[in-house]
Amino acid sequence: MARILLISTNTTTEPYPVYPLGMSVIASALNAAGHTVRQFDFLMAKSSLECLGQALIEFRPDMTGISLRNIDNVDSLSSDTNWYLGNVKEVTAFLKAQEQTVIVGGPGFSLMPDDILDFLGADHGVVGEGERKIVKLVSMIESGVKTPKIFKAESGLQSKDMHTPLWDQALVDFYLEQSGIVNIQTKRGCENRCNYCSYPTIEGRVIRPRDAAEVAEEIEKLHRKFNVETIFFTDSVFNDSHGHYLEVAEHLARRNLPVQWSAFFQPTLIKTADLKLLKRSGLQAMEVGTDASTDATLTAMGKPFLFEDVIRFNKACVSEHIPCAHFVIFGGLDETPKTVQQGINNLNELDNCVVFPFSGIRLYKGTPLYSHAKREGIISPDTSLLKPLYYFSPQIDPDAMNEALIKGFSGRRDRIFPPSDGQDRMNVLRRFGYRGLLWDTLIKFPETEKQAQPIKDTVWA
Repeated sequence: MARILLISTNTTTEPYPVYPLGMSVIASALNAAGHTVRQFDFLMAKSSLECLGQALIEFRPDMTGISLRNIDNVDSLSSDTNWYLGNVKEVTAFLKAQEQTVIVGGPGFSLMPDDILDFLGADHGVVGEGERKIVKLVSMIESGVKTPKIFKAESGLQSKDMHTPLWDQALVDFYLEQSGIVNIQTKRGCENRCNYCSYPTIEGRVIRPRDAAEVAEEIEKLHRKFNVETIFFTDSVFNDSHGHYLEVAEHLARRNLPVQWSAFFQPTLIKTADLKLLKRSGLQAMEVGTDASTDATLTAMGKPFLFEDVIRFNKACVSEHIPCAHFVIFGGLDETPKTVQQGINNLNELDNCVVFPFSGIRLYKGTPLYSHAKREGIISPDTSLLKPLYYFSPQIDPDAMNEALIKGFSGRRDRIFPPSDGQDRMNVLRRFGYRGLLWDTLIKFPETEKQAQPIKDTVWA
């Protein structure tokens, strides 16, 4: 059996520090197979190679695994410092200098595995779900047999094969102190056909749910053992068409835990009775993948809804006092100056919610948008996407569009553009000790406007 040091290289705190769930799932699989595992978090270690070196000395691993969560922050208006592969390459070189066999995996790696493996100089890579493949790979390395450089994606794991994270006390304590939030996944896969999205590359198009009762039990254990009070479900879409999310809510409601939760939702038809159930189960807020702001651009993106559905969804949530943040991309397929202005008007008509507009769409190989960009001549098959490249409709001027967005949302503290503005505000709040999503404090429902607010308006002004 091997000694394996797993390293989470994610050090970004945007929008908030995120528990290294993928690393902990892999740690659980290796631990169950009989290997000795230690989890090392680079953010917790303050990005210190000296701390990593000390961990190597103390733990004496036979091999190391790098978890790559993101390549960049997918914000076209941010600086080059929000590209993360350079730092990961430095970590890899450090490990190789210590004569370590380095395996890299994670959702970021799975987006472009061949290019990233070459860039990092790691020994092996694991694409997609890693529980089964990492155990097989480690066994092959131990046996000294010829091992493939990259373990490609395979058929998706079913619930019985998915591992519960190996929760680490020090890591949980750190992320509770930093963000107040711990992440859980209730299902894998996404059935949507959005033309820009990389999720099918990472998790596949077939939804594979975990047992709802086991999810609720895991949350109860997190609360009782680690005093976790806030959960974020990391499913690509929580409100799936099969109703699994309602099963999870039913089990949570029955347990009546003092735990609140949030998740990614899509703005499709949702019943009032279901919203009431979600609130009883602990729903705190929704982050909504609205993604575009007009029927024309929603259709061009391949979304399974129109803007009138967004309006209905938002009204339903407001009626139940559920805070919503709509995440919207401008500049995609079929975007024109006219749809930009129409989209601004549409979004400003949404009441009692927050909107996070983004400019341009990050291109990834294997997506329909990537193929479209090649046909338009925006990129060629040889264009490197290791550093972010953004798609903008040929019918718009990006700078003029960004100016229109700034002007259109001017004076609205609940319309956050550019994205860095919202991050700056949240960083201020965290320095004052606030934890959680934070954007939900911007929303005041009519009956509660006179209640004391935990955060002064001037912070978000």
